[in-house]
Formats: sequence, C-alpha cells, structure tokens
Amino acid sequence: MSSQSQQNIQSVEGTRRNPKVVLFDMDGVLYDSMPNHGVAWQRAMKEFGIHFTLEDSYATEGARGVDTIRKYAKEQLGKELTEEEAQKVYDVKAHYFHEMPEAKVFDGVIDLMQKIKASGLKIGVVTGSAQLPLIKRVTRDFGDYVSADQITTAYDVKRGKPNPDPYLMGLQKAGNYLPTEGIVVENAPLGVHAGAAAGCYTVAINSGPLDDSVLLNEGADILFPTIREFADYWKLFLNIFFKY
Repeated sequence: MSSQSQQNIQSVEGTRRNPKVVLFDMDGVLYDSMPNHGVAWQRAMKEFGIHFTLEDSYATEGARGVDTIRKYAKEQLGKELTEEEAQKVYDVKAHYFHEMPEAKVFDGVIDLMQKIKASGLKIGVVTGSAQLPLIKRVTRDFGDYVSADQITTAYDVKRGKPNPDPYLMGLQKAGNYLPTEGIVVENAPLGVHAGAAAGCYTVAINSGPLDDSVLLNEGADILFPTIREFADYWKLFLNIFFKY
C-alpha cells in the first residue's frame, strides 16, 4: 500500500456501517478498458460532427452512453436528440470498441473478489454500459462471484450516474440491501458521485489520468491507486473502517 493510502486507513476510526455487499463498477475497475473506450468514443463522435477528447471519455465515464451523446449533441450541434437517435451513435461507438483487442482484467480483481466472498459479503456489478457482449463477459470472467441477476446496467435505470439510481438498483438486485450495507468501488468522477449520493461507503480506484483530488472531491471515502493495493489491504480495510 502507498504511504498515503495507509495514512488514510489508519487515520479514520471505524464507522457504524455494517457492509453486506460490494458493488463494483466495470470499466476502469474490473477491466483495463478505458483506453479502448476513449478511442472508440472519439471515432464515433467525429463521424457525427462532435468533438470529443480522451479526457472527455474519462470525465463522462459511468454515464449512460445515450445521455453522453445527447449532452454533447445539444452543446455542440444545438440538436435535441431522442434516445433512439442517440442509440444509433452509441451503436457505432460499440462497433469500434469491439474491433479492438479484448481488455485485460486488472491485476488484483480476482484476489479481491475471493477475499470479499470469504468475508461473507456478496458482490454485484453496476455499470453504465449497454453493450451486451461486455455484460456477458462479466459472468464469464467472474461467474464464481457474480450472477447475472446481480449485474445492473444502463437497461435497468432511466437516470444513470452521477445520479444515485444505478447503485440503489444495485443494492436492490443484490438482495434489497440498505445503502449503509453497501460498499461501492469506482474509478470515475460520475460513478464516485453516484455511489456517495446513494449513501454507500465509496472506494475510489484511480486507474486513469485524473488527479486524486477529482475523485475525492466527488465524495470518495478513501482512494487506492490500484485494485491490487485494495485487494492486499482488504482485511485491514474491513477492520479499520467497519470493525468487521
């Protein structure tokens, strides 16, 4: 663990929370997929006359894809796209994404899931993605820990991240848990905001180019630089924060 993360853990007393489920974001947390998403977003948006940078892809990560498209179309083109029109752009983005090599699972993810399961907690996944092949991959790669009915996607909510709805739905799908019983693991500003707004204890994993302060300012309770480091200190994390 980095010295900063260790100081963060040791400086905070245990809370009155009683965690029963850990809700993971997908891209940038489970998979090192954000570089590929960034390229796909840039290519697709350019085809429809929208300027979209790699930084934009990180800043909007976690939101429903159609919401991102509608936002940028309105700002840059002055167009109010319907969800159906935005979906056509999203389909192009998805096509470009799936042309690229499959993103790897981050080091530490499987180890962390094993430790979470051994601690008696359940696991869910909450993503803004509407790409079915990606969602199916979750059950393929993490089927020992996550069942299909514990995956929350863009299809399950009307309001995506940064609204709390996706994580509230994730709590419900995992077993009708209370926000105080949930731990959210996120890497994106919108996702961190959503987890905090839902009332869950929110862990930020800074796997991208953003400054730590960006994630902490959105409401993260603690930040780790990698999922590997979070896995290594899972038991200490539970003991310090939750007196587990």
